[in-house]
Amino acid sequence: MAGSSNPLFQKDLYPVPGWSVLTFLGFAALIGGMAIWLLPDRSLLPLLSAFFGTGLVAVLISVSPLGLADGARALGLRPVGWRPVVLGVVGTTILSFAVSQIGVQPEGVRQVTDSVRDPAVLIPTLLVLAVLAPVVEELVFRGLLYGWVAGRWGPLPAFVVSSLAFAAAHAEPAHIVLVLPLGFWFGWLRWRTNSLWPTLITHMINNAFAVLGAAYLAGS
Repeated sequence: MAGSSNPLFQKDLYPVPGWSVLTFLGFAALIGGMAIWLLPDRSLLPLLSAFFGTGLVAVLISVSPLGLADGARALGLRPVGWRPVVLGVVGTTILSFAVSQIGVQPEGVRQVTDSVRDPAVLIPTLLVLAVLAPVVEELVFRGLLYGWVAGRWGPLPAFVVSSLAFAAAHAEPAHIVLVLPLGFWFGWLRWRTNSLWPTLITHMINNAFAVLGAAYLAGS
């Protein structure tokens, strides 16, 4: 199939300017520091809400000078067919099952599992970890970072750098090992479709399954 007719091989790219990345870093540090300092409850869920909420605000500020249309294009928010989304969900499900067989449970995952023992926490946890967190992670790593690296050095370095940065951001060694395959899978989808939608939707579905699975295990 010719590349121009295959939604997995779109090539058009609107690069992210370097000042957008610097703006994001500056505002993320400033707003994040203030938010955590002012946070009255520093338990897991409020901290995660403040952290990812800060990231979302910082991303929006960083691309706002580009305007709505160009900012969305720079972040990879371009239309894409349903096939890459289905491919993303199927591939992610297989990868998630495979890495779960390693038998390693990061401390962060254990804390989430413990927290969702309380049914009242399940919906807020889903909103933070299955909606807010994947949206911010995709906008930052496969939107802002990918777009900047691809604009300077091309899509292959952008694929590698964004995938490694995504895994490294999970900090805990066990968690890095578990999410690295997903990072490369998401990065490949971003590269081949030149759209953020397949990874964004797939990431949200994957996290929702993970939280619901943790809730099920906690209640069993």
